[in-house]
Amino acid sequence: MADILQRIIEKKAEEIKCLEKSGYKRYENANIRGVNKLYDSLLGAEKLGVIAEIKRASPSKGDIRTEVDPPVQAKEYERAGAAAISVLTDTHFFKGKMEDLARVREEVSIPILCKDFILDPIQIDRARDAGANIILLIVAALERPLLRSLFHYAENKGLEVLVEVHDEEEMKTALDLGAKIIGINNRNLKTFEVSLDVTERLAGMIHNEEVVLISESGIRHVEDCIRAAKAGAHGVLVGETLMRSDDTGRVLSSLQIKKGDGR
Repeated sequence: MADILQRIIEKKAEEIKCLEKSGYKRYENANIRGVNKLYDSLLGAEKLGVIAEIKRASPSKGDIRTEVDPPVQAKEYERAGAAAISVLTDTHFFKGKMEDLARVREEVSIPILCKDFILDPIQIDRARDAGANIILLIVAALERPLLRSLFHYAENKGLEVLVEVHDEEEMKTALDLGAKIIGINNRNLKTFEVSLDVTERLAGMIHNEEVVLISESGIRHVEDCIRAAKAGAHGVLVGETLMRSDDTGRVLSSLQIKKGDGR
């Protein structure tokens, strides 16, 4: 498990070669037009935004809910007030697929994040074609020149970019990059240990009020949202908690605390 990120990157590099050689299924999903920006909806919101994730499995937890019907789950998220929907599209490690994202796009009108390990522009093109409004760039997975290149490539394609960090050095990189949406992953990608202390520690490095901050991983209870909001988060990304819930709508609604409750 200690080298899981490196294993994922190596597998993703193989997938990219296949995409470059054989291409990918085209969806040409036009529904991305007219969707509100996640950045705008979170920056001035009174409540903590929830990016609700569709996640079948993970390397750390194994199978979570492999039988999920993504469009049904997504519509439930939207009804409960999710700010955006995150769709895990990695197949080998998370049992997701790009078709999940394309099907979700057909059913919801809120922003969709393509949650994957992006290393090449072709993955950005593929995500956009399927209907993604936002892509994820993980600082720990990318050399700095490539990170900057992919960041600007996505923005030039009209996509929002969630730049994910795990420590102080990566936060500095994200800020120097000019990222408008920064996700602090509370999960150590080498040990897979999770602690909200990470959000509390790194959030203090952000002094620009125009940066939107998302706390990711380890959000299970209202108390976790209060901690995240108190640290300065505008939103939280929640996957496993919602996927395992028997009352997804109620749980998701409960996590949308008034920001003042956390300060």
